[in-house]
Amino acid sequence: QVQLVESGGGLVQTGGSLRLSCAASGRTVTSHRMGWFRQAPGQEREFVAGINWSGKSIYYPASVKGRFTISTDSAKNQVYLQMSSLKPEDTAVYYCAARVPGKNEYEYWGQGTQVTVSS
Repeated sequence: QVQLVESGGGLVQTGGSLRLSCAASGRTVTSHRMGWFRQAPGQEREFVAGINWSGKSIYYPASVKGRFTISTDSAKNQVYLQMSSLKPEDTAVYYCAARVPGKNEYEYWGQGTQVTVSS
């Protein structure tokens, strides 16, 4: 089993920055691929970043590339999402997730943390 707890969300003005953290636990957590997703009201969940615990195989969609940076600290079992140049359309609940490499579906999810960007 893998447990994920996000923190760091909040209210920020357009153009501001936030860093989200995901505390990961579980015996096999570092064998999983980690990701960040977001979901805005009335919209489908969107992938925003993915990474291996080695810090490699990093992917971003075009909507956040150049503004968001995902990273890991394997000594602390933490995954981070540094967000900069935030826009109102980045407003959403952000979720940390984990999946077994080779599987398409993320099977472990945190409870989410709210990010609100004011205009």
